[in-house]
Amino acid sequence: MKNTLHKLLCGILFTLSFQAQAQDIHFSQFFEAPLLRNPALAGIFSGDFRLQTVHRTQWQSVTVPYQTTSLNGEVKLGVGKSADFLTIGAQVLYDKAGTIAMTATHIQPALNYHKSLSADRNMYLSLGFMGGIVQRKLDRSKVTTNSQFDGTAYNGNLADGETFANSSYSYFDGTAGISFNTQLGPDAENNLFAGLAYHHFNKTAKASFYGNTNLEMTPKWVASVGAKMAATDFTSITIHTDYSKQGSYSELIGGAMLSYQLDDTEDPRYFIHAGGFMRFKDALVPVAKLEVKPLAISVSYDANISQLSSASSGKGGFELGISYQKYLKRDNTSKEAVRCPRF
Repeated sequence: MKNTLHKLLCGILFTLSFQAQAQDIHFSQFFEAPLLRNPALAGIFSGDFRLQTVHRTQWQSVTVPYQTTSLNGEVKLGVGKSADFLTIGAQVLYDKAGTIAMTATHIQPALNYHKSLSADRNMYLSLGFMGGIVQRKLDRSKVTTNSQFDGTAYNGNLADGETFANSSYSYFDGTAGISFNTQLGPDAENNLFAGLAYHHFNKTAKASFYGNTNLEMTPKWVASVGAKMAATDFTSITIHTDYSKQGSYSELIGGAMLSYQLDDTEDPRYFIHAGGFMRFKDALVPVAKLEVKPLAISVSYDANISQLSSASSGKGGFELGISYQKYLKRDNTSKEAVRCPRF
């Protein structure tokens, strides 16, 4: 019985490993990695400067854990005397998966231009681009194949039968996106945004361990919607939803966070946030966040509800997010700007 369960679990994980190759990196706290969603979402926050990082550990209860880390930074700059502004940013991703230590490192600068559409309130149309180098590598010494089965047991002295000469390769990747955000009603704190991004627009790259083989990367569409609305003088609700489509794979995740202001001042610093998200047919994700401006720390945990839940006992992925955003002391700060996105 144990052997049967072991074979079944290995089969599921083997299938998941192929799915992981076909699908891009994702986070349950996707709202803490805006450039990963859409480069046109860069700069849509309260402040002139923002740094964010998210670290995810997944499947630790089942196999060698998958570990993923995201780091992104953004700086907003005014454009002349107009209400337009420019956001310059960059995203760094690191992913390590499986027993062969398959890693992926992404370094991608981003640029987003925000065009003001209203003379008296926050309303912007933004166009963003992001592109850079991706490197993938594995630990060849940890690769095991059926060629190393000697008829009785695994024999590490036998050749693995693989013909690739390089344990790493690099290629260029790019993303383009558009977004619209607007103030809702007279309250500048109430905002809505929607965006659409197209990932891997270069499609074909030398992305293979087997020399100069050109492989076609599967493009991905990501549609994003979010809103922030004041509920009372001390509370607000923030909603985030993403739908992504990559080849035959699709993902829908959405949820909300309730925010409570702890100090009664004109420039509050202390907030607590709590809420939940759902990745449909995959996981329920409770989230908690503590904010002491300009710093915020968030934690979440995936409660697995997919077909792997019986093997994982419902355990999925843990995520830790850290965000630092503030206004800078300079002449063209957006702190006093009426038409400034406030998320």
